[in-house]
Amino acid sequence: MRLSISHDTTYRYEDQVRNSIQYLRMTPHDSERQHVLSWTLSLPRPVRAQIDPYGNILHVLTLDEPHESIVIGARGQVEIDESREAEHESQSAWPFLRFTRLTEADAALREFAQLQSHSRADRSGLIDLMYALNAHISYQPGTTAVETSASEAFAGGRGVCQDHAHAFLACARSLGVPARYVSGYLFTDSEDHLASHAWAEAWLDGAWYSFDVTNCLARPERHLKLAVGLDYLDACPVRGMRRGGGIEQMHAQVDVAPLLQVQQQ
Repeated sequence: MRLSISHDTTYRYEDQVRNSIQYLRMTPHDSERQHVLSWTLSLPRPVRAQIDPYGNILHVLTLDEPHESIVIGARGQVEIDESREAEHESQSAWPFLRFTRLTEADAALREFAQLQSHSRADRSGLIDLMYALNAHISYQPGTTAVETSASEAFAGGRGVCQDHAHAFLACARSLGVPARYVSGYLFTDSEDHLASHAWAEAWLDGAWYSFDVTNCLARPERHLKLAVGLDYLDACPVRGMRRGGGIEQMHAQVDVAPLLQVQQQ
């Protein structure tokens, strides 16, 4: 499947921002599962690409002059190998056993992981865990925030794809399985979920397997990976800091469609 992606993000500020820095992980890279046919970033100024500690393509946008808005655009086409269930990498998976503040497994999550996986640290057990987390944490946008932890979302029983991924990471790591957060895009016919998406991957039998708790998918047939990390903070498409500006308003428009469908329009 070939996917066409258009992603525009606009930040507007109440007052002038004196200076800002944005860390952008909005560029996919080639892997066993995906081949980047074309990709461009539209930024206020040229920025050189670099590789972060997790192997993600990172652009650092620094604006030293006063500004009242920032517009960031990403467009491209990527071919997805729908038949491939897992990906192999040379980078060690063991750092992804480490808990973070957002993925710490409290007693409730540890007990849930053992019960729902039937104490099986294999793919079958993690698929059972995925379905159980989907049933426990209902998808309700606006009920959590980026700083909400896995234990908080689990206790509240509500959240979004970010919370689903964090809860899965907490459970998998508590079972001794390396697991990582994934940000990217999902093509779906449903309008219930945003095209910008997050899911998890777990290291099993020498390869990374996907677990999309939000959609109960263990095969990444329509998933386009942007970045990975220990949690949301490592892999989110845009993360920044600024001086001044007051209240911020953010608007994002993401469109993901099969390439043939785009050509016919």
